[in-house]
Amino acid sequence: MEPERGGGPISLDELLREADYLRYEGNYEAAEEIYKKILSIAPDNAAAHCGLGLVYCFHEGRFEESLEELRKAVDLDPQNVTYRLHLAKTLTMLAYYEEAKAEFERVLELDPSNEEAIKQLGYFAEWGV
Repeated sequence: MEPERGGGPISLDELLREADYLRYEGNYEAAEEIYKKILSIAPDNAAAHCGLGLVYCFHEGRFEESLEELRKAVDLDPQNVTYRLHLAKTLTMLAYYEEAKAEFERVLELDPSNEEAIKQLGYFAEWGV
């Protein structure tokens, strides 16, 4: 089933691009609506789960729901470094350091030269985590 817009059907990829654009522009309410629309059509869309998790975290402060969505994205696409980084950084922000550290380590397993993971793991070493 394809959603429709004035000129006819649009793809889920187009909807996802629109939601991501709206999120980047700070229009979180509209982005959330589109991510939820995508998930109502394709409940296993990892990118929509990730986007919704970021909206929940950075706009609405719904941290537990954010983690749930980000974990779902990682579960659906475990090789996706971007999803894992978003989850790890959110865990760090919420002071779940052990879990965040493990997630950054998984990022390095997938991408051994990932600068963000290397930097974050360096901080954890400094903090004694």
